[in-house]
Amino acid sequence: MAQITAALVKELREKTGAGMMDAKKALTETAGDMEAAEDWLRKNLGVKADKKAGRTAAEGLVATAKGEGVAAAVEVNSQTDFVARNQEFQAMVAEIAEIALGVDGDVEALKAAKTASGMTVEELVKDKVGTIGENMQVRRFARLSAAPGVVASYVHNAAAEGMGKIGVLCALETTGDADKAMELGRQICMHIAATNPSSVDVDDLDPALVAREKEVLTEQARASGKPDNVIEKMIVGRLNKYYQEVCLVKQAFVINPDLTVEKAVAETAKEIGAAIKITGFARLEVGEGIEKEEVDFAAEVAAQTKKS
Repeated sequence: MAQITAALVKELREKTGAGMMDAKKALTETAGDMEAAEDWLRKNLGVKADKKAGRTAAEGLVATAKGEGVAAAVEVNSQTDFVARNQEFQAMVAEIAEIALGVDGDVEALKAAKTASGMTVEELVKDKVGTIGENMQVRRFARLSAAPGVVASYVHNAAAEGMGKIGVLCALETTGDADKAMELGRQICMHIAATNPSSVDVDDLDPALVAREKEVLTEQARASGKPDNVIEKMIVGRLNKYYQEVCLVKQAFVINPDLTVEKAVAETAKEIGAAIKITGFARLEVGEGIEKEEVDFAAEVAAQTKKS
């Protein structure tokens, strides 16, 4: 039986992304046979993968990918930020983002899409859960296209090329200079990452959202005790201010606060001699809306020590 050295354990961990204790156990069970140990991890941690599925995965990465007139952004979650820095995890996320470029559907369609190895995306993720040892999931994705035009992208807090904590896409419809349109699009993506607007313009806002805001503003205005005709004007003015806060084109442009996004688009359109229209955007932030578990890391380490 081969001696299970620290170097052998390290090699298996680097190959598979498995935890130290799991790698050591796999090598012990397979008498130090590296290939057999990899298979042991897949078979035995595949069982663990189902158990880990109940654990909250609120960390991870958003990755973007671009094609001709199309771009995609994908959020893939993990339990810890440590795993998000794992090169094997990052390679998987990048591969899924590239696959998303060709998926015209929802996240379930993306999970069912085939990878280069022939596995589905869902099977690929489960396989990595088995080797890396954490719950992971493809939570959501967005795909935008523009014809004619461009789709720009931006990643904030980048962990690697094209992936980070916030990923933004913005589609611009135009027949003008593609490079200048793309430059504007990237600036707008940076703006969206910072301001997180609710819609492109007023007409795109969720009617329920507007109705709720109007109800609150009406109650506030009535509390002032002013006449109805004055209250009506107050509501209109406050709604316009609300639109300036939540509608992309009405917002002050973070790149140049003297302009609104709408005016910045108009200036670039004039420069390139062709109309530009923002037809859509997507902003994905890792863990947004997920209630995170409070983890006692000292207790977790102690538990792992007892297992060993």
